[in-house]
Amino acid sequence: MVTYISVGLLGLLALSIPVGIVLFLLGFGVDQFFSSFPLSRALGNMVWTSSNSATLIAIPFFVLLGEVLVRSGVATRTYAALDRWVSWLPGGLVHANVATATMFSATSGSSVATAATVATVAMPQAEKLGYDPKLFSGAIAAGGTLGIMIPPSINLIVYGFLTQSSIPQLFLAGLIPGVALAFAFMVVVALICLIRPELGGVRRTFPFPQMLRALIDLVPILILFGLIVGSIYQGWATPTEAAAVGVAGAFVIAAFFGGVNLTMIREALLGTMKITAMIMLIVIGASFLNFTLASAGLGRELTAFMEGLGLGPFGFIMVVVVLYIVLGFFIETLSLMVVTIPIIVPMVLAQGYDAIWFGILMIVLVEMALITPPVGLNLYVVQGARKSGSLNEVMLGAIPFALVMLAMAFLLIAFPQIALWLPNALQ
Repeated sequence: MVTYISVGLLGLLALSIPVGIVLFLLGFGVDQFFSSFPLSRALGNMVWTSSNSATLIAIPFFVLLGEVLVRSGVATRTYAALDRWVSWLPGGLVHANVATATMFSATSGSSVATAATVATVAMPQAEKLGYDPKLFSGAIAAGGTLGIMIPPSINLIVYGFLTQSSIPQLFLAGLIPGVALAFAFMVVVALICLIRPELGGVRRTFPFPQMLRALIDLVPILILFGLIVGSIYQGWATPTEAAAVGVAGAFVIAAFFGGVNLTMIREALLGTMKITAMIMLIVIGASFLNFTLASAGLGRELTAFMEGLGLGPFGFIMVVVVLYIVLGFFIETLSLMVVTIPIIVPMVLAQGYDAIWFGILMIVLVEMALITPPVGLNLYVVQGARKSGSLNEVMLGAIPFALVMLAMAFLLIAFPQIALWLPNALQ
């Protein structure tokens, strides 16, 4: 059965069939060939139960919030402000790419939206100022991955929904690793550009009064972050309610800067519907596939296989890390999470690991999947924003950042308190 799923998944994806449809087709295949019961008769119930959750309503709200910020020009203002504060570092404007992605991640919840925003704003500067296209574009692709780690994160919401874990606790757990990854990305950029200064373009400085005035353009993002995350942690709002408040705040900020008009609203709503429909198709399709796999006995097969290896907790978690790295080469991140969580998480918990901690470790591993070919979505998003050059340049530029993520995964395994300290401290 495992061979069927692996070959079928890769084969159907190679035919460019949408991921959500692929998951349904695999579910029907499991029903036909591996089950003696007509599992497909439960499809209607699975579609209803997998989508009938108030928690999932937060997804379109967070997507809409990001769309409003992008299309109203707030993201462009944020990028320009950070340019004035970090472009003096070795690597110059590359640091603004990472810093903008970090701040936008604190409101967007989506890695692809974050990467698309920063790429659209930053790419015109790369050629004009003489930056190395590999490092510049790789930093944008890597910075975009922070959208699923730094709260609020759509992927963490989905993880909490599927594992019945506390979403506020997951948000807290992702904060320190997310900020640490952003800082590590900037350190890597600085080191590379100290060794190879020609890769970093021109280091620019700005008058201090101009830098102070630029801080005004950072205030809206900070207010939104405080509004959303603060209301969740204070217990004033659920993640769904906080997302709705965030959307209202985004519209107020956009109106303040004169960015609200009928065209912007129409495009933001259309973009939200497209992204939300894609996410929900994947969630529902994966739920149906997971149901058929569980009914056909795959969970028992995998459990028996892992037990047969005779590994202790550390050896087990290392096998899981390798599994996610390999699967991440071929499967889109949200699909990878939704398909594997119902099978892997119970086994992880049986080894004595914490569900909140494993959620953050999983996010780091699927972040790597966003910038590793052949299915690294952020690579294609950044390449789509470029006017010239090949996808290979973006892939090469992302390699140092993928290695940083791998190092963070091992640090989380060695020091679980990196993720658990903040949730435990504020519990």
